[in-house]
Amino acid sequence: MNLPLALLPGMMCDDRLFAPQLTGLGQHRQIIIPDYGMADSMDAMAAGLLANLPPRFALGGVSMGGILAMEIMRQAPARVSHLALIDTNPFAERDEVRRRRGPQIEAVREGQLETIMRDEMKPAYFTHLADSRALRDLCLDMALSVGPQAFIRQSLALRDRPDYSQTLRQVTCPALILCGRHDTLCPVSRHEAMLDMIPHAKLCIVEDAGHLPTIEKPEEVTQALQDLLEETHG
Repeated sequence: MNLPLALLPGMMCDDRLFAPQLTGLGQHRQIIIPDYGMADSMDAMAAGLLANLPPRFALGGVSMGGILAMEIMRQAPARVSHLALIDTNPFAERDEVRRRRGPQIEAVREGQLETIMRDEMKPAYFTHLADSRALRDLCLDMALSVGPQAFIRQSLALRDRPDYSQTLRQVTCPALILCGRHDTLCPVSRHEAMLDMIPHAKLCIVEDAGHLPTIEKPEEVTQALQDLLEETHG
């Protein structure tokens, strides 16, 4: 029997980020896309998820979801059978990014979530595409559905996260590190650094994709996840 697969969305995304993978992988295993709840730190988010996830499961995450997956690996590595880290960042937040969080949070508190997402967040998602309107509209719709309070909680969790380099060096389960070739938020070099931390992992670079390849190049991502899930411990 196939173990369940927990997929963790990126910041201000919902299950639509994984709609193609739900279709492609959900016929043969349970796919869980959990709610992050009211926590505003990575350790509390992960603890809340672990309290409700099955005893053992495969795990994948995109962007913030990948960071949260690393926190789950820090807290409960034995419960994870396979790990996929997609367009994410193992390091603590850089100072220049931290400095932007406060003004963004205040703007969202004042009702400007749509403006912040449209003007500051979304433009970096699909930089390689001449016409990314449909994808940008989807991202905005997901963000508005998730809501301003989630933006604030997730921003705080990202701002205050630790470095996960040592956690990754201790990963022993089959692992996939996947990123879009044109991701400017979490560039290829960051994923190559993760491969140095998890030498047995497979690095998959998706050409013609940016920060969210699950919806940009869904077939390639679904196949890479399927290949990972078919791996056994060496």
